[in-house]
Amino acid sequence: MAAIPRLKPYAGPALLSYGFRPFFLLGSIWAGFEVLAWLPMFYGELSFATALSPRDWHVHELLFGSVSAIVAGFLLTAIPNWTGRLPLQGLPLAGLVLVWLAGRGAITMSASIGWLGATVVDCAFLVLMAAAVAREILAGKNWKNLKIVALLSLLAAGNLGFHLEAHFGGIALYSSRLGIATVLILIMVIGGRIIPSFTRNWLIRREPGRLPVPFGRFDIACITLSSAALALWVVMPEEAPTGVTLVSAAALNVVRLCRWAGDRSFSDRLVLVLHVGYAFVPLGFLLAGLSAFGITAPSAGIHAWTAGAFGIMTLAVMSRASLGHTGRPLVASSALQAVYAFAFIAALARLGSIMAPNHISLLLAVAAMAWAAAFLGFAVLYFPIFWLPRAPQIRSNLIPRLAK
Repeated sequence: MAAIPRLKPYAGPALLSYGFRPFFLLGSIWAGFEVLAWLPMFYGELSFATALSPRDWHVHELLFGSVSAIVAGFLLTAIPNWTGRLPLQGLPLAGLVLVWLAGRGAITMSASIGWLGATVVDCAFLVLMAAAVAREILAGKNWKNLKIVALLSLLAAGNLGFHLEAHFGGIALYSSRLGIATVLILIMVIGGRIIPSFTRNWLIRREPGRLPVPFGRFDIACITLSSAALALWVVMPEEAPTGVTLVSAAALNVVRLCRWAGDRSFSDRLVLVLHVGYAFVPLGFLLAGLSAFGITAPSAGIHAWTAGAFGIMTLAVMSRASLGHTGRPLVASSALQAVYAFAFIAALARLGSIMAPNHISLLLAVAAMAWAAAFLGFAVLYFPIFWLPRAPQIRSNLIPRLAK
């Protein structure tokens, strides 16, 4: 029997041959740009014709702009592995990219075109993504991964809620927490599969000995408790029961991370960076939990998650998936390691600006510059990889099946 082709016959631009190429590129560029723009907006030195406040524009474009694009790139690349179906490419992929770009323009110019029109344009992307993912998973009968459809739908609902809350309430608080919580659950679900899998594969080849514990009941319990803690945090972040549950989730996530044998992966930076990025997940739970008791500022946990977990994990996943799916060696070059280092510095500086408010101006500048260097540096470094056809090596199954 002939092998099922992994790609349709395609003669168009390589950039549109697979979902990760345009979305990882655009998502990383937008992540760097929006932070560079936000800092002068924060100081009142720059303004756009947006109906959102500077704080809301920054939060929205991180969560529902750059992070959503990167999530889309990952899922459009992973789903063919989960379902055995052919990937989205060519004109349909270009159409989805244009919808995302239209959303960025609509948000930035929403004061001119009207908040309702901007809402419709911007919300279309995540709705279409959820529909596309649902279609592929249902057609491939990959029932266990329907949870990804549910999370994408929740992210789309959070985006709609963000627009409504910002317009009618003046600031989007509940919906921004909902968006953060949804992305965190995606990281816990997907990271809980790929981190131990990639670590195990590397250790078996290079470092025989203790291996990561496979996904099991403990992981399910950890994700369940963490999701419950996040639900409480979304609704009542400053209440004592929320604090207790968040701290408990932090403890479980620390244990979960330790079970993945990350301490044995120091010589492979592509593997190590995944563990470093995930470490900000329990740190965020801890800081958010402590803030419920007035011990830390509420923004400390938020930025541990967004600047730390979101920033480092997205760069880790983008860099590894892009190398593997274009037939290149899975090796972190010196330049890529510098990208990781900048992301780590950005996370620490952003947390430092909260913990040491006397130095907030300096630390915010360091955080913004390091974040932009990480994401724009990644875009420059990987532009040839996204633009050129894949190298003629044999493709490996790089993204494990979540339903395995």
